[in-house]
Amino acid sequence: MRVLLLTPPMTQLNTPYPATAYLTGFLRAHAAALDLVVSQADPALSLFLRLFEAGTVERIAEILAERARGAGRGAAMPTPIAHFLRHASVYVDTVGPAIRFLQGRDPSLALRIVGRAFLPEGPRVAHLSPPPGAGDDADDDAGGAGPDEQLAWAFGALGTTEQARYLASLYVDDLADVIREGIDPRFELSRYGERLAASAPTFDPLHAALQAEPTLVDTLLAHITCELVEAHRPDVIGMSAPFPGNVYGAFRMAQVVRQVSPDTKLVLGGGWVNTELRTLREPRVFDFFDYITLDDGERPLLNLLSRLQGRDAPLVRTYRRVDGAVVFDTDPTQHDIPQRDTGTPTYDGLPLGDYVSVFEMLNPMHRLWSDGRWNKITLAHGCYWKKCSFCDISLDYIGRYEQTATDVLMHRVRSLVDETGQTGFHLVDEAAPPAAMRALAERLLAEKLTITWWGNIRFEKTFTPELCRLLARAGCVAVSGGLEVASDRLLTLMEKGVTVEQVARVTRAFTDAGIMVHAYLMYGFPTQTVQETVDALERVRQLFEAGCIQSAYWHRFAATAHAPIGLRPERYGITLRPLPEITFAHNDLEFDDPVGADHDLLGAGLRKALYNYMHGVGFDVDVRTWFDTRPPAGPRGASRPRSQRGGGPVIPAPKVPPDLIARALLSR
Repeated sequence: MRVLLLTPPMTQLNTPYPATAYLTGFLRAHAAALDLVVSQADPALSLFLRLFEAGTVERIAEILAERARGAGRGAAMPTPIAHFLRHASVYVDTVGPAIRFLQGRDPSLALRIVGRAFLPEGPRVAHLSPPPGAGDDADDDAGGAGPDEQLAWAFGALGTTEQARYLASLYVDDLADVIREGIDPRFELSRYGERLAASAPTFDPLHAALQAEPTLVDTLLAHITCELVEAHRPDVIGMSAPFPGNVYGAFRMAQVVRQVSPDTKLVLGGGWVNTELRTLREPRVFDFFDYITLDDGERPLLNLLSRLQGRDAPLVRTYRRVDGAVVFDTDPTQHDIPQRDTGTPTYDGLPLGDYVSVFEMLNPMHRLWSDGRWNKITLAHGCYWKKCSFCDISLDYIGRYEQTATDVLMHRVRSLVDETGQTGFHLVDEAAPPAAMRALAERLLAEKLTITWWGNIRFEKTFTPELCRLLARAGCVAVSGGLEVASDRLLTLMEKGVTVEQVARVTRAFTDAGIMVHAYLMYGFPTQTVQETVDALERVRQLFEAGCIQSAYWHRFAATAHAPIGLRPERYGITLRPLPEITFAHNDLEFDDPVGADHDLLGAGLRKALYNYMHGVGFDVDVRTWFDTRPPAGPRGASRPRSQRGGGPVIPAPKVPPDLIARALLSR
């Protein structure tokens, strides 16, 4: 039996998503017993490379030029498209070299890129100064005025290659904007058709999109799918959809497989399925897929493949359609595969040299997610804390905790280094256990194995300065963790298990050890007031200024069906709104908060402040100034206090002492 495992478009471009690597390694360990031939591919990467090649860019230019002629002279045109059409021939000539450069295959091209005369510079480069010699001939949308302090700050006089990669990344972003605004509004570099799958109670919108006339992007994906079927001749195709932005691509590919290889069995799983399809009742889904599996894929897939070969194996956590109705089969006596027996992940079959490292943010910590090739491993299954009220702790991927033995982990690390030639590792745990991190670090040092690694943690007091220094000596270069609301009252309400002062001490210990720190932040938590949001921003400002954190990201809080907040909303002072009839996806919940703060108004200001902090500026600015409270047009000379402009809620002054974080650090 031939099995092909796929990650549908789109995911990150710089490194493979780990699901197929883990499942391929596991199934190959059982290949002899089940007579399996297991292969894997990354059509998400293939689609990107097919879009960003000269022939496709030329076709895009033809489509947009014809559309512009049909619209007539003077018709409004989005800025990215207008710029692209003015420089279409240059984009066609340069897209191939630019992608090869971002793949690390043509480093000498950096010298031409930093000269600012090789790549056409569109709206994404507008925040930089015009290229040398542009003068009055520069496009109106090609650059900003004044000295280019950003590039000098980030790269200095010698960072030629890095500066070129930044400029080439912005070039890719410009082309992606053209594709999204002119060819397919569903397309983004790291997601495709995301809105069609995010908590969609019915299958209707996604089904309608799948029946519609295919776009150029859809057509390219269909060609890629046919090529994969022709090359592998699979009896079974398994697709992992980790995020909403993979779902449309998965269904589009399944649609094509149904047409060209109707006997091939199609299986869908992955993180999005595990959270969103737990109450699936829509039979039309099975026009595309034969089976849908929940939670860890090893046991369900192993049993399903055994059954497809005629063996007497029960299905485990598997949806299928029987007599036109959706049924859910599972056998509670069938247990998940222990971590020691899930095998060693393998990237065999994936074109590791084709992945593309990009970064649009100059911040060195923030760029790790999209820059560099990282082997993905976990220290444990699930979360050892599993108390946070906003987290889906009722689901298996978080609630079932099992730590991986250090011997097993070291074997996997060595195997991946030998296979890929890459010594970079990203720990993709929900929260890496401190004890496991210590054990890993000690073994790496004892066995003199040099790797570079980073991962997600909880900012708990176990991370002492001594432990942080040990982790740094063993190759840890960065950590990310949840500070969330940066309010002790709300941290207690969400059962985070940390305080702001504790986070300050722990993050400073990491920074002092030479380990970069990223903080996940949240706004709009139940009962959060405008005052608490402003105070949280002030605490974050102080953390940046004190050198405790170097990067951060604000997430808008969303209540979910599988988190304590969704299961027991009354404990958090909110009321859930009535649900529509759900036959397809179900996760996000709408709710009413009696506090009534306008969190949507505050979001833009929070993000604007972070952007500046991550570039090392704005620490001396009152945090209220980041919020857009410009007044509407009124009588000449009329003005209002800054905190009351724009007709929105009053933005209060922060009540946080200006030396709060400094005092916390002194108390270490």
